Amino acid sequence: MKRAVLYLALGCLSLGQSAIAKDFLSTQGHHIINERQEPVILRGMGLGGWMLQEGYMLELSNFGTQQVIRAEIEKLIGPQKTKDFYTAWLDNHTTKADIDAMKRWGFNSVRLPMHYNLYTLPVDQEPVKGENTWLEDGFRRTDQLIEWAKANDIYVILDLHAAPGGQGNDLNISDRDPTKPSFWDDMAHQDKAVALWVKLAERYKDEPYIAGYDLINEPNWGFTDPADKNGCKEKDNTPLRQFLTRATKAIREVDTKHIIFIEGNCWGNNYEGVFSNGVWDDNMVISFHKYWNHTTPDTLAGVLALRDQHNLPLWLGETGENSNDWFARTVHLAESHGIGWAWWPLKKIRYNNPLQIVPNEGYNRLLAYWQGKGEKPAPQEAEAALMQFATHDIHHDNNIYHPDVVDALFRAPHTDSTVPFKAHNIGPEGGSVRAADFDMGRNHHAYFDLTPANYHVSDGGERVTWNPAMTYRNDGVDLGIAQDGSVFVADMQAGEWLKFTLNAEADGAFDLTVDKSGGEVALYLNGQVLPDLTGVKLLKGSNTLIVKAETNGFDLYGIDFAPVR
Repeated sequence: MKRAVLYLALGCLSLGQSAIAKDFLSTQGHHIINERQEPVILRGMGLGGWMLQEGYMLELSNFGTQQVIRAEIEKLIGPQKTKDFYTAWLDNHTTKADIDAMKRWGFNSVRLPMHYNLYTLPVDQEPVKGENTWLEDGFRRTDQLIEWAKANDIYVILDLHAAPGGQGNDLNISDRDPTKPSFWDDMAHQDKAVALWVKLAERYKDEPYIAGYDLINEPNWGFTDPADKNGCKEKDNTPLRQFLTRATKAIREVDTKHIIFIEGNCWGNNYEGVFSNGVWDDNMVISFHKYWNHTTPDTLAGVLALRDQHNLPLWLGETGENSNDWFARTVHLAESHGIGWAWWPLKKIRYNNPLQIVPNEGYNRLLAYWQGKGEKPAPQEAEAALMQFATHDIHHDNNIYHPDVVDALFRAPHTDSTVPFKAHNIGPEGGSVRAADFDMGRNHHAYFDLTPANYHVSDGGERVTWNPAMTYRNDGVDLGIAQDGSVFVADMQAGEWLKFTLNAEADGAFDLTVDKSGGEVALYLNGQVLPDLTGVKLLKGSNTLIVKAETNGFDLYGIDFAPVR
């Protein structure tokens, strides 16, 4: 009986922490809660790149917006085959396998960045001015995502990521055409956005697996001063406030159950004037975004003050695009204040996400052409490369999984301990350890590097590339790629170090050889400095080895263990 009571208590605690998605979520004071009044921490992932492509995710920063990317593809393969490409993209970028994996890793929610044009026609393409033509494709795909989420007990947050007309001067985020009236310039765009939210609310008003509605993603607009392009100095924000209150009121006419998530100006962070008339809904959450700044408590001072002033919960609705050390410290910072989060993104061509897309060589040749570094491909060649990209390369089964990124989001935020990146077994015949396979964990614990993350927003300097090779793993350690394709630790600086957890199959003595390009190192085994590298004794089981640079500017390839005969 005592054991049964214990299991029941632990089960109830688990329900509160992992956000079992059978309850409607709501708000109470500073917390998002379930129907048992238990606080819920949303730990989510944003599906960036699925319904809305951003150029950088495809290594096409020179194109930027999805509409420009699409136009360039049309020039190569024509309108119909371009349409086929985008259908294949939507079919394969995010599938049930991706959501299943998110559940295994520990996520309890997913944020869906919606492009309005999958749900309704643009204002200037409507057959009847002022009316709304509804497109089934977006709704059908949203229904499918919700079914995948249900199968995994995961909440879904609907996010209007690309609003009609485009909601900001950061064009790529909203796929905005700067030659046409923006979301803020033409009220017809706002009318369509409100109508879309009503349509979504009517469809999902009784769906508990929907956590809520994120009304508009990252507005960045200078309402009173056009020179303040992204609205970071805006003191009034009247148009934003009016849209948020109008959309909330329209949703509440059909749906009184779901949370309303709101975002301020300046990429979701400037709330000046937004609450000038007070809080307008009793089930609302303040969302903020966090990129490339420090992870110290003072960086949350502004949003914590908003929370206290208006007695509303906070949600870190979008963050990421940094190193694992930054990831772990940001999660720790948010959760220490009871704040949930949604990471960005699940996958892209680059390496600093849970999943990495590896493009085929034909796509790489396309990139070279588009970047002015290669010849124009024939239409058949371009079509083959693009369709392989959209049907094979982006699919979950063909993505590279990065366990170090997942570790940084779920384990490393809550402990100073480290875990092996790969198993390092040293048997009677010795063994070897690759330098790039140091332990997983935070800076100062798994390793120490002088540039562990990108803090350029806080520091006011240039962007820092924490791993110049931009491959293999996302920790703040400089890596390089050898001619044979192997990865090594590059350009170590005095004071930097790496930790390795070793498993010795038995007690034994080994001669160690450090494979490096020069420089001097000190080695520490189980906390003790090694005066020399001969006859080094490993104890059966787990051992820790730290390799510390004593001089600047050398590469470290690995450590070899040869048994003493």
